[in-house]
Amino acid sequence: MNSPADMTPGQLFELDAKYVWHPFTPMQQWIAQGDHPGRIIERAEGFELIDTHGQRFIDGFSSLWCNLHGHRVEQIDRAINEQLNRVAHTTLLGHASGPSIELARRLADITPTGLEKVFYSDSGATAVEIALKMAFQYFRNIDQPRRTKFIALGEGYHGDTIGSVSLGGIGTFHGIFGPLLFEATFVDSPNPYHHPAGEEGAELVLGHIEDILSAGAAEYCAIIVEPLVQGAGGVLTHPPGFLKSVRKLASDYDILLIVDEVATGFCRTGRMFACEAEGVSPDLMCLGKGLTGGYLPLAATLATQKIFDAFCAPPEEGKTFYHGHTFTGNALACAAANASIDLIYESKLLDSLDEKIEMIRIALAPLGEHPNVGDIRQCGMMAGVELVADRNVPEFFDPVDRVGAAVCQAALKRDIIIRPLGDVITMMPAPAMDAGTLRRLLTGVVETINEYFDES
Repeated sequence: MNSPADMTPGQLFELDAKYVWHPFTPMQQWIAQGDHPGRIIERAEGFELIDTHGQRFIDGFSSLWCNLHGHRVEQIDRAINEQLNRVAHTTLLGHASGPSIELARRLADITPTGLEKVFYSDSGATAVEIALKMAFQYFRNIDQPRRTKFIALGEGYHGDTIGSVSLGGIGTFHGIFGPLLFEATFVDSPNPYHHPAGEEGAELVLGHIEDILSAGAAEYCAIIVEPLVQGAGGVLTHPPGFLKSVRKLASDYDILLIVDEVATGFCRTGRMFACEAEGVSPDLMCLGKGLTGGYLPLAATLATQKIFDAFCAPPEEGKTFYHGHTFTGNALACAAANASIDLIYESKLLDSLDEKIEMIRIALAPLGEHPNVGDIRQCGMMAGVELVADRNVPEFFDPVDRVGAAVCQAALKRDIIIRPLGDVITMMPAPAMDAGTLRRLLTGVVETINEYFDES
């Protein structure tokens, strides 16, 4: 059989259509579109993806929000190759591994105060699943077995395992799986554009949380939030102070705060972690995506010493955390993560973000007057433009029209790869993206939106 390198784009797409089931993809439509530029990525350089036709595209959504430094980064490539010359993977069940030890130490050093223990997994969803199970078992281990319930935000997204879906507030992702999910208590998203009360929504949400806890805190074990911004919900930004207030409520009512920093961590919001913006230290933190710089699957759930201590007892007491993954603490992935963290500091990446964040704001601002733009939302390097049929109402497009998908398809003509969240056009450039490439990306997105509605 020929290797992919020996096949034509048409042959590759024919095999793809025959064998590959793509995530979050209407497969009938995918197969019907046939082969065209931008569909089969063959290689990458810097912040550009190169397809089998040789066409180059700006990676405008960081390969699903995970790429930090660009592609084919020398320092990370070298770290992976050096580790590969030692060993690719060994289990952490009954053994230890140097790269995983070093990474755990680094994560404890750079995350908010109090997070001292690191449990590895392989995706953001599993990191959340672990946090949920830890929170649940923690209260059982300290003889408070009634605390079994969770509070979550509407329009939240925490992954696609059953537990993480149970705490997700987006109907598209969890509606059909209702019979499989455990019950959770949801409060509205505090984003003013999507909350019925607008700017006053955040205070109402906080009041709702307090009402829930004052009526039955003894039944709740944790509240989970995406700090500062709900990514998959449509880049729904939260008002300043909301996260800090949630932290206070969790502390006041003795429940755990879980922060899902899978999407927001590692420079996405302008800081290493979103929690830093409001000086919040959670009880459990979930990391993934950018942890390895976008190179390899790796996730981590960080816990306080207090939580960890509740699981330390003689085996016969049944307090051990019986959870694990085959590739927990994979040596190659940990080597990539260590190199990526080094690069963040060596390149002074965090210091360069303010200028890029302002560039995004300025570039998107003219769309604020567009009749088909309802809202522009930004948190650091994360930005979303919500498209509407009429911004004065606002009247939303019929989902059947798939306007967001059509706009992102049109962006390919300008050598840009982005993805929609419904009718929200999202831009998640790599934090290390150079100013010139970032400017080309933003200009192309604005021009694509203007052109699409001029022609429709």
